[in-house]
Amino acid sequence: MAQNPIKSLAGQTVVYGMGTILPRLLNYFMVPLYTRVFEREVYGQVTELYAYVAFFMVLLTYGMETAFFRYAQKHEARKVFNTAMSAITLTSAVFLVLLGAFYLPVSSWMQYEGNPEYILFIGLIVTVDVLTAIPFAMLRKLNQARRFAVVKLLNVSANIGLNLIFIVFIPGLSASFSDVIFGNGPDLLVWVLISNIAASILSLAMLAPLFRTFRFSLDLTLLRPMLHYALPVLVVGVAGMVNEVIDKILLKYLLPDSGQAMAQLGVYGANYKLGVLMTLFVQMFRYASEPFFFAEAEKKNAPELFARVMNYFVLSGLMIFLMVVLYLDLFKHFIGQDYHEGLGIVPIVLMANLFYGIFYNLSIWYKLTDRTGDGAYISIAGAVVTITLNILLIPVLGYHGAAWAHFGCYFLMMGASYIWGQKVFPIPYQTRRIVFYILVAAVLYFISTVVQEQNAWLKYSVNTFLFGLFTFVAYWLEIRKAAAAPPAGRG
Repeated sequence: MAQNPIKSLAGQTVVYGMGTILPRLLNYFMVPLYTRVFEREVYGQVTELYAYVAFFMVLLTYGMETAFFRYAQKHEARKVFNTAMSAITLTSAVFLVLLGAFYLPVSSWMQYEGNPEYILFIGLIVTVDVLTAIPFAMLRKLNQARRFAVVKLLNVSANIGLNLIFIVFIPGLSASFSDVIFGNGPDLLVWVLISNIAASILSLAMLAPLFRTFRFSLDLTLLRPMLHYALPVLVVGVAGMVNEVIDKILLKYLLPDSGQAMAQLGVYGANYKLGVLMTLFVQMFRYASEPFFFAEAEKKNAPELFARVMNYFVLSGLMIFLMVVLYLDLFKHFIGQDYHEGLGIVPIVLMANLFYGIFYNLSIWYKLTDRTGDGAYISIAGAVVTITLNILLIPVLGYHGAAWAHFGCYFLMMGASYIWGQKVFPIPYQTRRIVFYILVAAVLYFISTVVQEQNAWLKYSVNTFLFGLFTFVAYWLEIRKAAAAPPAGRG
């Protein structure tokens, strides 16, 4: 008996989640520590600096991971590894040399004149992490998932352990050392960066066996087509990263009260992290869904199957949305009390991330029809919308404007992809039902706000009833009906 493809996708999502998302989840557990140890201004610096790390990681890998997978299918894998690794090593070295030469004016431009070492350390983090990108891709190519996961988990464990040592167990000694070494007064933030550098070097060391046969080789006959293939991936990656982190870079320049800019950025960054469950769910789905869609694409009932996947994805995402917003009084303890004033952005961020997940689900139309350029246009348009909305909304609404910019960007990208995709590769998505589910979840959330200030037991009882009501509606209209129907996707 053939396995139900949707159950198979669910299983793959869990497997990828354990192997690749678990390290990211562990990283999120630094947020409760940072938001209790650091003042809001300092956590604002953490938020901003790591936004730059994320952006430059995409820029300096410039799509080479994807190009490696593509060309390792056509050529000898070790030759492709040498070419890709050589190119990334060269460009990373140039980046680090330029940063070392100009870090003082860069730190002045970024308003870190008092701590220029932050800029150097951020550059080191980016450089070492970029150098691990192709080795990690090689592990995936060799199907060494366990080794991949072990290195990732040890990286995060080392980072967390060093943070605990420097910031929790010996904070006084750490602050004194930073004062002696850098001369900028007691400083614990620098140890966050140093811990990251040490953990990244540990990862690179654990990947060292992959370099035993490495030879620096810029084979232009191979490198040129790889770069040509990687360019659209880079464009999409940069556009996607703009959508994700540009608000955290622009906030301090656009907030009307510049004196409180970094504190407000800290509040925004901490509350943004409360959307972690939705973010991780979407990331797990992304890892699992692409091979699933390609495997099922040629089957007779594939469009109907893809439509059902969308329904289940939206329902799962909405249940995560309701779980967080209905029990926000519990989830808010994930961050320090000084950051609770920003809790109002959490529902906005959660729904924005759900819209992004729906957009990714919809993206199969341009992937299955080899029209990835169309997807790039949508991503670029989304980046333009994100920048525009941030510029317009942040001066008026503060960090709430940044949250609404995310919401508006992903909503428009989702809508554009749906309309465009239905013309190119029609899929019978149950749009009315999906909109109905979203509206029901939104109504239940707004009902819950009526009892926010009432007795705690009454509030939790009502919210639990509302969550159960949504679960019942989802089961009755979707899951029970699908259980009675014959499995789709065979043919």
